[in-house]
Amino acid sequence: MEKGIEKYLYSLENSTSQHLIIEEDTAYIKDPVFGIVRNRVSAEYLKSIIRLHGEKKREVIQKLVNFLLLRQNPNGSWNEIHPNYNQESALVTSFVGEALLLSLPYLESQLKETIQKALIKARDFVLSSEVEPGYFLKSKLYRADYLNVDATCGAFLAQYYKVFNDGEALEGAKRAAKRVCDFQETDGSFPYTVTKGNQQHHLKVPCIHYQGVTLYYLSKIHEVIQEEWLKECMLKGAQWLSKAQKDNGRFDWSKSGLMFAYYLTGAYAFGIASFLYTSKWDEHYLENARKSLPILKENTPDIALRWERGNWPGFPTDVLTSFKSAWIGDYALTHKLFRFGYAIYRQIARRRFSKEVKDDMLFKIVTKLLGIKASTIEPSKNFPDMFMTSEILDCLTYSLKLLEGEFK
Repeated sequence: MEKGIEKYLYSLENSTSQHLIIEEDTAYIKDPVFGIVRNRVSAEYLKSIIRLHGEKKREVIQKLVNFLLLRQNPNGSWNEIHPNYNQESALVTSFVGEALLLSLPYLESQLKETIQKALIKARDFVLSSEVEPGYFLKSKLYRADYLNVDATCGAFLAQYYKVFNDGEALEGAKRAAKRVCDFQETDGSFPYTVTKGNQQHHLKVPCIHYQGVTLYYLSKIHEVIQEEWLKECMLKGAQWLSKAQKDNGRFDWSKSGLMFAYYLTGAYAFGIASFLYTSKWDEHYLENARKSLPILKENTPDIALRWERGNWPGFPTDVLTSFKSAWIGDYALTHKLFRFGYAIYRQIARRRFSKEVKDDMLFKIVTKLLGIKASTIEPSKNFPDMFMTSEILDCLTYSLKLLEGEFK
């Protein structure tokens, strides 16, 4: 499996590099569809080339670091850049912070000193975003308690401790992991949110994609703190994800109740990373990881597609899948019907394809009539997605270390 993942990663990294912009002392990834430059994407690409190439790409590594340094806000944060908004975020600060930690061995002394100072400010910003023990505010716009955000902030703090031996960062990482595990459902799933925040409707539902995301970032905390309670929590989480996978490797999306993350291709990459980490305690999860890779490959024609492809003969069966998904969660009937419509819209969109993405007018009209604020771009066709691609590059390059036995 290691060779298969390596081959897939080098191909994906090569396709992604076609969108690398180099300007004198800086470098960044430009989104080929939306034309924006996300801090997160460049940071995840940076982590990937460090893990895949290391010293051979020292020059590009330094240029990517220079770019990220220019993007840091005076308070130590980095912005989440999205087609619909641009704002400072503890979540994105954690992604960038982890990338900069990895880059330190490849930096010249003066730049290295500058980055160390930037990392101290990033660490302070993330810790200042902790509004309750282990609850890290994603941003001013999104104020609910997202367990995947807590895990991501905790992962950065754990890795910060690993590099700088900072006790305060270590305690923050432990609080984040404890909170995520305390809110784990008895069946092993992690609800997407545990508080409503300023959202119109609560999102306290299980999600296949974010189950893998949360487990992936918990693994980075566990790698450092090695607590038994965290191991048990992760094994329960992996068991839930395993039960959501069919024999043919595809996920059963009827068990996933978060509509905007429905059928995301990255779910298979995060699944592989999660299964590989937990396989050191239970080897049968290796089979789950093996079954996921072919599905990921068939949805990566160049860079990764936004959603897992579907075919029209399977549409009637998928209508039933969507009906089950829509009924997950404690919602009023009218909202369940909206969720069903949303799911069917996604079933149609993932069966179509375009390299040009626009917000769909029908979706806008329906959400406006129902008084619902949608936070994401909801095109009516599947598309090559740099956001999904950089997530996949990050978590699978991290997984290579698992296959090499580095964490055993």
